[in-house]
Parts: sequence; structure tokens; C-alpha cells
Amino acid sequence: MGGTFQRLVDQGHEVHVAYQTSGNIAVHDFDALRYAEFMREFNAQQGTLDEKDAKRYEKIIHFLNTKDSGTPDIPEVRSIKGLIRRGEARGGARFTGLQDKQIHFLDMPFYETGKTRKMPLSEGDIQIIVDLMLQVKPHQVYAAGDLADPHGTHRVCLDAIFESFRRLENETWMKDCWLWMYRGAWHEWAVHEIEMAVPMSPQQLRKKRQAIFMHQSQKDSAPFPGDDNREFWQRAEDRNQGTASTYRALGLAEYEAMEAFVRWKG
Repeated sequence: MGGTFQRLVDQGHEVHVAYQTSGNIAVHDFDALRYAEFMREFNAQQGTLDEKDAKRYEKIIHFLNTKDSGTPDIPEVRSIKGLIRRGEARGGARFTGLQDKQIHFLDMPFYETGKTRKMPLSEGDIQIIVDLMLQVKPHQVYAAGDLADPHGTHRVCLDAIFESFRRLENETWMKDCWLWMYRGAWHEWAVHEIEMAVPMSPQQLRKKRQAIFMHQSQKDSAPFPGDDNREFWQRAEDRNQGTASTYRALGLAEYEAMEAFVRWKG
């Protein structure tokens, strides 16, 4: 939904973005190794690399150089990978026009297993979303609506949002708060399901691509690309252009691309 994100910012709305999980398992080991070596060498150059830090970096680098396929990451490596994703997310949000105070990293606990299999959604996970909702009091919420994903991260994150909406339904500001769902990197809503379509010009589509490029660890070949070998930006553009083509074939206005949304009814 990068085009809609950009449109809301350009129109002057107060926009917040919340990253529900650290995303650390979706970073390649070679990226983590590069950053660990960078930090060690930078601290050494600055004369701030003490014995304790040197041992910590040696532990991280040794683990990454000897790690077997399928071995869960140690906490220090998970931390580095999570910080890589944070930096990329922050860069993309800043490129879109957000200030740091509008960027929220929630690090929901269910995700932090170091494995593809996650923990069940907990009360702590839900409370994190509730607290952010109470802080921001949004008029609109946008979330990845991967309803066909019964056990994956997207579905668990979405369930936390659903439960937060239920718990906050009696808040006065919630009477004017709508939840819009977009699809992830793999599928689009069927045209008869779409309740809001946001058009994009060629320039807006290029800017969306530039924002996607900020996520360097997910570029070229992400660790979990699924069955589609295209890069994420190619999937996004092809799908958004496909939606616009469908609308054009139905006799509606012609646009370069479109992002599609369905409203959650509760």
C-alpha cells in the first residue's frame, strides 16, 4: 500500500506507521555478518573496542561463519538482524515523508523464537496494539489482510489488530475509525471484493518502487520469497498495474496502477 501511504502523507494527514514484528528471521546471514564486521571495525577505528565488545563480536562472527542450515540464531544475531530491518523501515518511512516520532517498532513477543514457527498470540501482544491505538486514536487503520494465511506471521498480526478493535469498540473515537485491509506480496483481492481503489500515476508508482528499494535486505532474493521468484517491487508493480487494467477493461477511468482495499466489518 506504499502509494496510498504516500498519498495520505502528501495530502497532509497525520500518518503513523507501526511495524508489528522485528522481521529478524527474514534477513540473510551474510547481511548480519557484514554489519557485525562493520561495527567491530568501526569501534576499533574509534578506539572504543574494549575486550568485552571484542569477545562479543568474535562470538557473533564465529557463529555466523560456522552456522549450519536450520540452526536458530543466537540472541545477539537476532538483535542485529532486527536492527537491520528497523533501519530499512525507518529509511523507507522517512523517504515517504514521516518524522521519527510517527514511526513505531512494536516487536511483538510472539515472533521472537528465532524460528519460522512462532509462539501463539498472547495477551502481551494484543496489549501492545491496544496501547498504540489509544495513543494515536486513528481515524483509519491499514493492515495486511492475508486472511488465507492460517498460521503465518501476517495472520497472527492481523488477529491482534482484530482483537484490539473489539476491545476498544466502546471508545468514542472508535465510532469514526475504519480498518482497511490490503493484500500482501502474493495475491490481490478479487475485483468484486474491492471496496476502495487508490489510483497511482507513473510518477507515484516510481516513488513507491524507490521506497521499496530502501529495504535492501529484502531486495534481489529475500529469505522467504515463496513460489514467486520475482522481486517484491516487481510483484507490487505488476499487481497494481493489473488491477488498473481490470478496472480499465470494465469501462472505468484509466490509471497507471491501483492499490486495492477491503473494509473489515467486525
